[in-house]
Amino acid sequence: MEYTPTIGLEVHAELATRTKMFCDCANEPEAKEPNVHVCPVCTAQPGALPAINRAAVKQVLRVGAALGGTLATTYSEFDRKSYFYPDIPKGYQISQYAYPLVSGGTLAGVAITRVHLEEDTARSSHVNGQSLVDFNRSGVPLMELVTEPVIHDAATAGRFARELQLLLRTLGASNANLEKGEMRIEANVSVSKGDTLGTKVEIKNLNSFRSVERAIAFEIERQIAALEKGETIVQETRGWEENTQKTFHQRFKEGSADYRYFPEPDLPKLVLSEVEDLTPEAVAGTLPELPWQRRARYQSTYALKESDIDYLVESLTHSTFFDAVAEALGGEKVLVALATNYIVSDLAGWYAKHGGEEYAALEPAQFAKLIRMTAAGTLSSRGAKDTLAFMAERGGDPEAIAHEHGLLQVQDRTALTQIVEQVIVENPSVVAEFRAGKEAVLQFLIGQCMKASRGAGNPALFKELLLATLSGTNQ
Repeated sequence: MEYTPTIGLEVHAELATRTKMFCDCANEPEAKEPNVHVCPVCTAQPGALPAINRAAVKQVLRVGAALGGTLATTYSEFDRKSYFYPDIPKGYQISQYAYPLVSGGTLAGVAITRVHLEEDTARSSHVNGQSLVDFNRSGVPLMELVTEPVIHDAATAGRFARELQLLLRTLGASNANLEKGEMRIEANVSVSKGDTLGTKVEIKNLNSFRSVERAIAFEIERQIAALEKGETIVQETRGWEENTQKTFHQRFKEGSADYRYFPEPDLPKLVLSEVEDLTPEAVAGTLPELPWQRRARYQSTYALKESDIDYLVESLTHSTFFDAVAEALGGEKVLVALATNYIVSDLAGWYAKHGGEEYAALEPAQFAKLIRMTAAGTLSSRGAKDTLAFMAERGGDPEAIAHEHGLLQVQDRTALTQIVEQVIVENPSVVAEFRAGKEAVLQFLIGQCMKASRGAGNPALFKELLLATLSGTNQ
């Protein structure tokens, strides 16, 4: 019997609120100066009392509504989660345990257990033999989402994490930047034969989607190899080493009883059904178009390729620009498809090479004008690419840019006819082959016309004029 991996994810995301979770300090954990956004509450001074950040509660409820979860409208509460680290000044963390804000829901086909709210810890650093603590992050609102143990491979875990990041950004709930620690992913991994779950091992603080997938894949193989040797898997917390691409032991895992949860006595119980803007109906009314809804709209409205849709939806910047361009093009499918191709290939390539803020210099209306010019043959494909490069760098009107750099296609039939006649005279053997029935050589003649016009001629018009001239209808 084959081993079955079972994976559950725990994801923490710092919420994008103005102030911290239980005090009025600014929510700026990345402030350059340490310990500038601190107060008696977030540093746990004696007698300091917390107060609940309403905006943070609403953000978690919005996430829950987007996931289709059950919102705790009748009762929710905060708890004390007791454990010691130098970066937890109180010796406990205010979190949620028995009565979270959100229960259930699904995302990317993965069932959600709960979504709750807690406070972030401070940040420790170790410099020149000294351990330092920066309290700017202490007390920042932290959403925790826990999945059911229903994931069975690393790729599915990676897809889920990417979709959650996109959802959080779409909702404006969190910037969810993994490199900055705004989103932290932990994976619980076990392997077993049959229906009985194996002993789970937690992998902490994975800070990239690639790390999530590689750490899970490694841990699955590590546990299988250990079991095959007759070893016992122990419940532990492991870290991920990027350099060696291996997990390593950190500590033995605590159970929920070790945290000694009990209701936080300094905070009131939450009865959200009594708060007008926090009812399920009110919260649902604040949701924007969600990523999966946008994918469905792009497919049904424009019939775009799945890979193009994925690119457009993976970033709010991409989808916002695309929607504005599609509107400027009147939603015409052929033009929108052409615009999508330039966005996904040429523009994406340009920004990848040159950097800079995407679409910063590029106005959707001007880009739409470029697409119409290309579709009309005023610009060749090559000319459109070159014009677009100038526009991406400094913006501007595509017609003026193309005229300035000699990129407009020549549409003058008289001028193009002269080039056609010259090419026919210079290639008598090819002309003879065409007239003998070898139609494939027509492309060679079109190419010679384009060369003679230095790429400025309209290839469709060259084809028309060649056929007319070679058949004698121009005489």
